[in-house]
Amino acid sequence: MQRHSPARTLARLGATVSSLAITLFGLVLVTFFIGRVIPIDPVLTILGDHARPELVERMRIELGLDKPLPVQFWIYLTHLFRGDLGRSVMTSNLVVDDIKLYFPATVELGTTAMIFATLIGIPLGVLSAVRRNSRLDQFVRVFSIVGHSIPIPVLGLISLLVFYAWLGWAPGTGRVGVAYVGMTPTVTGFLTVDALIAGDADVFWDALSHLMLPAAVLAYFSMAYISRMTRAFMIDALAGEYVITARAKGLSPARVIWRHAFGNIAVRLATVLALTYAGLLEGAVVTEMIFSWPGIGQYLTVSLLNADMNAVIGATLLVGFVYMVLNLLADVAYRVLDPRV
Repeated sequence: MQRHSPARTLARLGATVSSLAITLFGLVLVTFFIGRVIPIDPVLTILGDHARPELVERMRIELGLDKPLPVQFWIYLTHLFRGDLGRSVMTSNLVVDDIKLYFPATVELGTTAMIFATLIGIPLGVLSAVRRNSRLDQFVRVFSIVGHSIPIPVLGLISLLVFYAWLGWAPGTGRVGVAYVGMTPTVTGFLTVDALIAGDADVFWDALSHLMLPAAVLAYFSMAYISRMTRAFMIDALAGEYVITARAKGLSPARVIWRHAFGNIAVRLATVLALTYAGLLEGAVVTEMIFSWPGIGQYLTVSLLNADMNAVIGATLLVGFVYMVLNLLADVAYRVLDPRV
């Protein structure tokens, strides 16, 4: 195996960090200027439409909005380097504090959905490829098409109608029942984990029951994509010469499928899973609104409706940064899992 010198490794690391920094700068630049050019006046949002002109002008000077856009962007960058995303008009809190409050709920929802999608989607894709053109394969293909065809808002509303209104299996919207709000001390921000740490079984089971339905809605959309990609990768792998050789040696079907064929697609599948997880965290906006889930998606949407541009820009930067980091981790996993790279 080819070994790389420390200098070459550091050079590659520096190139990766530089690429990430340039991408992040571009994201900040585009997000900032879009937030400034849209026809929403943050001063009128704070003071109201009927504020006196002298108050409007004074507030505009205090916020630095009287300066040219390049100067405003430089001021924003200097604050950003200090970890200051500004103050939210809607909550009157620092945007950083709001993100710390709301983002864990999105991570908890997206992670649960990703676990469901992975544990179900991968086996379905593998079995579909192994039994190609069978009834199971046809079912998985229809299952995937339906998952991609139904919009998440429609799927979310149907699930609430069926499992909450008709069957009464789901507890409804929200992250936890009204009786349990504020009962568990915040340690990690993940309500189910915090309830376990506090030893409060009632809060844990109530939070878990509220988590299942929105997580299942998100998981179904991702599961359809994962199963479809797994099926395509496995069909290509099963046709490989190494699989034919393994079968000729008399290895068991399970070993041929899971060790040789699936092991070969693990690299590409890791990239799919990482980007799918990033998409879950990014695409939870609609699901959080439907299920009144107090996550970063709901925070972003409500902030946009209230013209709270500091909150909108801060939440957008967070989502973009998470997407870039997960993309970078997928690239690292690709290199780790495939020594040839």
